[in-house]
Amino acid sequence: MPRYMVERTFPGGLHIPSNAGGAAACLSVVDKNAEDHVTWVHSYVTSDKGKTFCIYDAPSPEAVRRVAGRNGLPVDSIAEVRVLDPYFYFEVTA
Repeated sequence: MPRYMVERTFPGGLHIPSNAGGAAACLSVVDKNAEDHVTWVHSYVTSDKGKTFCIYDAPSPEAVRRVAGRNGLPVDSIAEVRVLDPYFYFEVTA
């Protein structure tokens, strides 16, 4: 399945509480994503919480956009990505 990086901007910052409510919000996103066979792998959040860079496995960019809409999440851009592991090169040359 293809992997995508989704860039999002949150003008007021992304605030997910570190409690049961925050956990429930994240699980709700995961459940809605599953309806379109989209898996949220993980996200990177800037220190000011104004931007996120989220990694998803999904059948298409359109599926990522659909679930973002259902989850009420913005989408600035979607790019298909692949892993570049620098440690791979150490194994090849060893």
